[in-house]
Amino acid sequence: MFKKDNKTRKTKKNKAEIEKKDIKVKAKKAGLAPGTLEYTGARGDQPIIISMINYLGDNFEEKTVSHIEDIFSVKDTENISWIYIDGVQNAELIEKLGKNFDIHPLVLEDIMHTSQRPKLEDYTKQIFIVLRMFDFDNERQEFKNEQVSFVLGKNYLISFLEDIGDAFEPVRERLRKGGAKLRNSGADYLAYALIDAIVDSYFHLLEKVGEDIEDLEDRLVVSPNKEDLQKVHQLRRDLILLRKSVWPLREVINSMQRNESGMIQKTTEVYLRDVYDHTIQVIETIESYREMVIGMLDIYLSSISNKMNEVMKVLTIISTVFIPLTFLAGVYGMNFDNFPELRKAWMYPWGFWCITCLAIVSMVWFFRKRKWI
Repeated sequence: MFKKDNKTRKTKKNKAEIEKKDIKVKAKKAGLAPGTLEYTGARGDQPIIISMINYLGDNFEEKTVSHIEDIFSVKDTENISWIYIDGVQNAELIEKLGKNFDIHPLVLEDIMHTSQRPKLEDYTKQIFIVLRMFDFDNERQEFKNEQVSFVLGKNYLISFLEDIGDAFEPVRERLRKGGAKLRNSGADYLAYALIDAIVDSYFHLLEKVGEDIEDLEDRLVVSPNKEDLQKVHQLRRDLILLRKSVWPLREVINSMQRNESGMIQKTTEVYLRDVYDHTIQVIETIESYREMVIGMLDIYLSSISNKMNEVMKVLTIISTVFIPLTFLAGVYGMNFDNFPELRKAWMYPWGFWCITCLAIVSMVWFFRKRKWI
């Protein structure tokens, strides 16, 4: 009972550590009016890059935009436009974009408050989608996650990322190829393709987690140490964060399928069901890994206990073997004259040591017969 309660307290502690950052972020915006644009993320010193892809059938144009005003005319064209913005810390830029595209102030607020959980909000003429994108930082050996926001309009999609670099390059490559289905579909299909790319990136991340779990399990069984125990707790925290970010994604995709505003076409709903299946697979994999990592703590404790038992077993055998030897040494070490055998010349080498060796051999034989050693 004590072990189970202790395990529960540790799990709650890990969850509290993960949610601690979100609480700090929410504390920053306490008392502010709804729709106040204030960046709450940690990536505040990077440049903002605005890029755009216009396409429809054989028409294709890709460019980097120097001024935000250069993209304002895309909502009046027949082409499909994908505007992707890397960096959301500039409140003035976000405000200009919101005014031109008639984006609700609360949506702009959520774009800059980068601690949102995955969600979907329908504003009739626009759909606002928030997801979490993960990557593995090889230098720091930890997960790096950021908020990805989408504003889906009739013939455009605006994506907002906190940092430069994303999982969308395969989608760009598909757009660059003429004749691809993506080039002949609407902005809703583009939104599906980007969501699918994010969900696929989860599989690559979980593959890395699975390899770490296998390696850690082997080390815990053979030679557990404190560093491995820290790694177990780090994996638990990472998986809790992944679960927190992926679990609401099911409802996001369900909401897209049930959308009644007409922003999502019937032909796209089939593909959304496929993404939903992939999301379920990701969630099931995360749950399986969480159970394995929780079990690792028991493996660690069992390995440490077995190692301690082996040490105690050796020490006990050594102590037991020396008990009769201590008795013999104590008897013949007493200060009395009436020991007739002590006056025999052969008594010490042949008498005492033969009895000693015979006692050791007899006890070792007895231990092996009992299969104690």
